[in-house]
Amino acid sequence: MDLFLRIIAIIVEVVILTAIIYVLLNGLRLAALDLGIKSKYDRAIIVVLSTVGAIAVTFFIAHLTTFYPAA
Repeated sequence: MDLFLRIIAIIVEVVILTAIIYVLLNGLRLAALDLGIKSKYDRAIIVVLSTVGAIAVTFFIAHLTTFYPAA
């Protein structure tokens, strides 16, 4: 039962952290566009920020599965 609760807790935390990263990176994209970067570079900005987000989520998953305490 403890293993099941640990897995559920990790999944919930990853979902929350993914949502926070998405909002943060989307804000960075919008700020870059507001600062004068032309909208033709929007696709490149999305690719770069998606890569950064994927790396961050992968780090969080690895960190949580390794160091999350037992219930």
